[in-house]
Amino acid sequence: MFRLQGSKTLAVDLTGDAVKAKNGSMVAYDGRVTFKKMTGGGEGLRGMVTRRLTGEQMAVMEVTGQGTCYFADRASEINLVSLHGDKLYVEASNLLCTDSGLRTGTAFTGMRGSAAGNGLFTTTVEGTGQAAIMSDGSAVALRVSAQYPLFVDPGAYIAHQGNLQQHFQSGVNFRTLMGEGSGESFQIRFEGEGLVYVQPSERNTIGGNV
Repeated sequence: MFRLQGSKTLAVDLTGDAVKAKNGSMVAYDGRVTFKKMTGGGEGLRGMVTRRLTGEQMAVMEVTGQGTCYFADRASEINLVSLHGDKLYVEASNLLCTDSGLRTGTAFTGMRGSAAGNGLFTTTVEGTGQAAIMSDGSAVALRVSAQYPLFVDPGAYIAHQGNLQQHFQSGVNFRTLMGEGSGESFQIRFEGEGLVYVQPSERNTIGGNV
């Protein structure tokens, strides 16, 4: 079971099951717990080859046993996401931990990944279970509906789930609208039904200060 200890530490209660966590993110544990470094984001040889080809790096360890393990990474805020047979798209650097009921993989992001300063591929998490994702500052989950599309700054985007389509738009962003932008700038338009996770701190992107 995943639970938060404050906003920056994840506690995972193990009862003989396993979780996959970002390598080196364990800060404390009690009980009888073992740690094993995994290759290819925990997807075996095929996953290792895929991630090398796509450039989506993900160093993962498998944690098993009986007890409680605590995870954190650079004092990042942690957000719990519940999946019920659906898929979560998240940057590998923002993924802290997944339980044994979830599978990880890679997916093509196209220009959205390039605009955000990431690669052309991102990590996917799918199945039924819980995942913990990280953000720089407290993230918010914004709902997208068929009637109300969502426009997101690429530097603030961290993840999304649901039946969503992404459309990359250039030439305008939020600061441009306020007369403070300069040069080429970008937005992501999300349409459909689902959730988009946004952090209050913006990464640097190839579009400059967006």
